[in-house]
Amino acid sequence: MPSHLDTMNTSMEAPSNDTPICYSINNPPFKIVPTIASAYFSSIFSVLGITSNLVAFVVLVKSFQRTHSSSRSSFLIFLGGLVVTDFMGVVVTGSIVVSFHVTHFNWRNLDPHCHFCNFMGMSMVFYGLCPLLLGAAMALERFIGITRPFARTTTMPKKRTVFILLLVWFIASCIASLPLTGVGSYHMQIPGSWCFFNISSEGSDLTFSVLFSMVGLTCIAVSFVLNTVSVVTLIKVCCGQDKMQRPRDQEVEMMVQLILIMAIASICWCPILVFIAQTVLSGRPLQVIYLLLWLRFASWNQILDPWVYILFRRAVLQRVYPRMDWSRWSTLNRSFRSTINRLTHSSSLGGPLSSDEMGQNEKLNETSLTLESHYLDC
Repeated sequence: MPSHLDTMNTSMEAPSNDTPICYSINNPPFKIVPTIASAYFSSIFSVLGITSNLVAFVVLVKSFQRTHSSSRSSFLIFLGGLVVTDFMGVVVTGSIVVSFHVTHFNWRNLDPHCHFCNFMGMSMVFYGLCPLLLGAAMALERFIGITRPFARTTTMPKKRTVFILLLVWFIASCIASLPLTGVGSYHMQIPGSWCFFNISSEGSDLTFSVLFSMVGLTCIAVSFVLNTVSVVTLIKVCCGQDKMQRPRDQEVEMMVQLILIMAIASICWCPILVFIAQTVLSGRPLQVIYLLLWLRFASWNQILDPWVYILFRRAVLQRVYPRMDWSRWSTLNRSFRSTINRLTHSSSLGGPLSSDEMGQNEKLNETSLTLESHYLDC
C-alpha cells in the first residue's frame, strides 16, 4: 500500500535522455519526510489482509468438505478463488511497499531496467481487476442458477467453475500485460513506494486508462443488474405462490453474501475507477493526493471481502439471532412431498387403478422427486 498522503515527493534527480521509461515522469530517489502512518499503516494493512484471508480460506475449505450441493460447491470454489486472489494481492504488493518503508531502497539501483517496477504495476492491475471480474462471474452463475435452473450443466459443475475461474485470471493477466506490449506504460508513482500505469490523456496511456476504468465499472454494473434480477426472482419464489415447491435456503444465503461482496467492491472501487476516467477524459493533470486517497479505498476491498463469508453464514447468524428459523424450508419440502403423494394417489379413492394408471403415477412420483432434488441442489 502506498505511503501516507503527507509524505513529500520532490525528486532529487532530473530525468535524462537515457532514463528508463518507468522513471521518466517520477525519477527516484525522492526526498521523503518520515511519518508514523506511512510505515505502520502499510504493515497493519498487510497483516490484516493476510490474517483475514487465511481465516476465510480455512472456513471455506471446511464448508466445501461438508457441502453436498453442486450449486453450493460452485459458489464456494468462486469464493475460494476470490480469497486466494485477495491473499496473494496483499502478499505481493504489501511486501514490496513494507520493504520500501523499512529499507528505503533506491529503485534506480535495485531495478535499473524497470523489470521490478513493471512486475509491481502488473500486480496492481491484476489483483485489482480480479475481484471485480470474479464478482461479475459469480453474479452470472447465480443468475443462471436461480432464473434458469434447468439450463445449468450438471455433469461436471466443479470443472466448469474451475475453468471459469482460470479464465478470469487469464483475462486479468492479459489486461495487466498490455503495457508491456506498448498499450500504456507502468511508471514509478509518488511517493516512491509503488508502481502503477501512467494515468494520462495522451497516446496509449489514455487507451489503457480508459480500458482499466471501463472494465472495472462494467463488471460492477453487470453484477448489480444480474444480482438485482436474481434477488427479485428469489423473492418471488420464496414468497410467491410456488414457495412450497422450491426450497431456497442455501440460495438466500449465497445471494446475501454475493450482494455484500458487490456492495463492498462498489464502495471501494468506484471512486478510483471514476477518478481515473474523469482525469484522462477531461485532460486535467493528475491529482496525486486524490489518487492515493481513492487507492486506499480500493485496498480495503481485500480486507473486507473475506469477512463477508466469515460472518454472514447460517452457523454464525444462528448464534447472533437464534430465533431465525432456518429449518422452515425443510418443513416446506416435506409438505411438498406429502402433497405430491396425496395428489398422485387421489385417484385410488374412486376404485382400483389399472396397470397403466399405476405406471403413470409412479412416473409422476419419480418426476416430482427429481424436481425436488434438483431445486435442493440449486
